[in-house]
Amino acid sequence: MAELCKRKYAYAVCNGTAALELAVKAIGIEKGDEVIMPTFTIISCALAVIRAGGIPVYVDADPETWNMLVDKVESLISEKTKAIMAVHIYGLTVDMDPLLEIAQKYNLKVIEDAAEVIGQTYKGKPCGSFGDISTFSFYPNKHVTTGEGGMVLVDSDEMAVQCKSLRNLCFGKTERFVHEELGWNFRMSNLQAAVGVAQLERLSQTVAKKREGGRMYQEALKEDDLFALPVAKTEYCENIYWVFGVVSKDPARPAKWWMQKLGIEGIGTRPFFHPMHKQPIFRNFEIKCFPNLEHAEHLAQNGFYLPSGLTLTSNNIHKIREAILKLA
Repeated sequence: MAELCKRKYAYAVCNGTAALELAVKAIGIEKGDEVIMPTFTIISCALAVIRAGGIPVYVDADPETWNMLVDKVESLISEKTKAIMAVHIYGLTVDMDPLLEIAQKYNLKVIEDAAEVIGQTYKGKPCGSFGDISTFSFYPNKHVTTGEGGMVLVDSDEMAVQCKSLRNLCFGKTERFVHEELGWNFRMSNLQAAVGVAQLERLSQTVAKKREGGRMYQEALKEDDLFALPVAKTEYCENIYWVFGVVSKDPARPAKWWMQKLGIEGIGTRPFFHPMHKQPIFRNFEIKCFPNLEHAEHLAQNGFYLPSGLTLTSNNIHKIREAILKLA
């Protein structure tokens, strides 16, 4: 993975959430520190910051790419801002160059969560190579899976030593069972690692299959005008289609309506992320956000994704489209 992402160090851990916790700790997030991140993401991103005592500062989603609106980031920076967490969503990348420029201008750390874009590139550079530290997840639905698993990647010698120690209970340097710092048991098993190595060897084929599945979906659904479809390509990347998400155009038929009806037809679906600023559990914690997060709320209300596995065939997609048209 270090070779793939052109990083100096890569450390395997037990899951992607653990990777984020290590990343937050490694860059030094402490009580009261603010971390700017997308509200449209998985809860693991915010949990890592909150458990470290930090304050998540939420940015809205781009209505087309579904990634964080980078042009809103600078307005949220305060004297307490310590870092930016860039999370690549559903197969397209965050626009990293302007975000990295902002980070450099204000001397902020950058965590790159590349869990959903294994094998993806930004302007030809591999995802996982950006920022001060990057994280991956190897959950079963990722392009490389170890069943459960994750990874942190860094170039800094100092952070590498810290990550290696933190994931392994911070055993003493001279006396193993004398601990001077609190760590975690976040190790990945050798058995999982062996599976991951085999998965990584066929990553290029996996990416090609996912892109072909996305192309077939785009072709099948483009004329029906029922959904906003994923952006196939931006000026800085081609969609890797970790999942194939759609957003209902009919307010009377939000995501829950479609998911229920398609379920009756035997078609499995999953909802989009529920925005972090709307999570009930975070009502008891300090958070901050851009005043209007309407795009993320719209995506959560109307977005869901269709079957997106590697064994997807054109016949499967035809049946899915027929089921959709039957309900339209």
